[in-house]
Amino acid sequence: MSIHDGHRQRLKDRFRKEGLDNFDELYVLELLLFYCIPRADTNPLAHRLLDRFGSLTGVLNASAEEIEKVEGLSTNAATFLSLITQVGRYYQVKRFDAGEVLRTTEQCGNFLVPYFFGREQETVFLLCLDAKCKVICCKKVGEGSVNSANIPVRRVVEMALSANATSVVLAHNHPSGLAVPSLDDVQTTYRMAAALETVEIALADHIIVSGDDYVSIVQSQYYKPQDDR
Repeated sequence: MSIHDGHRQRLKDRFRKEGLDNFDELYVLELLLFYCIPRADTNPLAHRLLDRFGSLTGVLNASAEEIEKVEGLSTNAATFLSLITQVGRYYQVKRFDAGEVLRTTEQCGNFLVPYFFGREQETVFLLCLDAKCKVICCKKVGEGSVNSANIPVRRVVEMALSANATSVVLAHNHPSGLAVPSLDDVQTTYRMAAALETVEIALADHIIVSGDDYVSIVQSQYYKPQDDR
């Protein structure tokens, strides 16, 4: 057994005993690399990744193509590392049942936040509800740059109609800022509500997400749903 094998086993044993709470970022990254780089010393690779991306979060948010540019990282390793954040998001989203009933802003916000976990681009989702506020589906509408997202009105209306929704909640994220509605966000809300109203579907809210935080445009009194006007 080489010195590297001993280091690997010690880290694995420590994780099984303690979990990751007291691990340094470098060791977390080394531990992950063990499972896609069978033999080599992963410590230099972990250092190079942290130097390139600044933090473990930066590494795990990077694309496979960006990771693969780091010296010594194979396609297999780059794909594995880029998978971690997406698996985390998939897990968080799948904890909720599709048929869950969401009657309050807080319930809608808590349901939607996981959909934006680890997303570096502004992304738009449409949450479709039936007459009893039961979740029918939550689908991605589109994505744009960090500062703006293209929200096609026609696509939103078609998605809501296709789901046979009674009401919908629009949601998008501010990846590099606060969960505070911009003037564009408010204008988009009214434009979307008017389009949905023509097909007798209510826009119940528009939720802005940033990290684990979210803000409701309705609760912030920037917009009142049709039934409350």
